[in-house]
Amino acid sequence: MRKRGGHMMKIAICDDEKEFRDLIRVYIEDYLNTKDILYAIDTFISGEKFLSETSPSEYSIIFLDINMEGMDGVTTAKKIREGGINSYIVFVTAYIDYSLEGYKVGAVRYLLKNGYNLQAAMEECLDAILENKRENNARKKFPFKEGQTGVLFAQILYIESKLHKLEFHILENEKIRIYTMYGTMNNLEEELELYHFVRVHQSYLVNLQYIRQVSRYKVTLYDDETISIPKARYKEVQAVFVAYKGEI
Repeated sequence: MRKRGGHMMKIAICDDEKEFRDLIRVYIEDYLNTKDILYAIDTFISGEKFLSETSPSEYSIIFLDINMEGMDGVTTAKKIREGGINSYIVFVTAYIDYSLEGYKVGAVRYLLKNGYNLQAAMEECLDAILENKRENNARKKFPFKEGQTGVLFAQILYIESKLHKLEFHILENEKIRIYTMYGTMNNLEEELELYHFVRVHQSYLVNLQYIRQVSRYKVTLYDDETISIPKARYKEVQAVFVAYKGEI
C-alpha cells in the first residue's frame, strides 16, 4: 500500500493461478507507486470467493480471469453488474474470443496473459481508467426547479427533453431521482459531449458509461431500460459507443 493522502483506491484481482495473481499485483503496484495515489489490493482465487467474501462495490477496479475453475470471469462480472455496481472491470485471459460477452458487462479492457508485453498493456489500461476517473469527478451546478443543485456528470444517466423542459435522471445513493429545468437539448449536448454523453435521439442525451449495449436501433442501459435510436442516427451512435469502449 502506498502511503499518500486522499481517497483510497481499492483493487481486486480474481484469478485461480497464483503465478498470474502475483504478477498482476506486482505490475499494478509498480504503476501506482509512481502516482500520488493511496491504494490497497486484495486477491481472490475464484469468482465464488470474491462474491461471497466481499462487497464488490468496495472496489474501484476488478481484474477477472475469464477461464477460472467453477464460476468463470464472465459469470462473475454479470453478477457484479446485476448488483448495479459500476466498478471498472478488466478481463485477463489467455484467449481473446470473449469480446461480445465483455461488451455486455461493460469490460474496459482485455489483457492477454501471454501477450507480448503484459506490463505495458497493464500501464495503458490503468492510464485510461485514471483519466476516466478524473473526468467522472467533473461537476456543475444546475438551476433545477427543485433548487440549484451541484451534480457530478458521472451521476447523470440520461437527460430527456419534454416540451421546453429537460428531465435529468440522476443516480443518488443507488436510486434514480428526476430533476427538471428549463433549457434546450442542443446547448446541453455541446457542453456534455466532452464528458462522454451521446445524443441517441432528438429527445435523449445519454451518458455512455451507463450504456450496456447498442443494437437493433436501441440502447440498453445497465438497469435494462431501453431507448430507441432513429435509423438516421444509428450508425453514428454505434460508432461513438464503440470508440468510447476503446478509450476507457
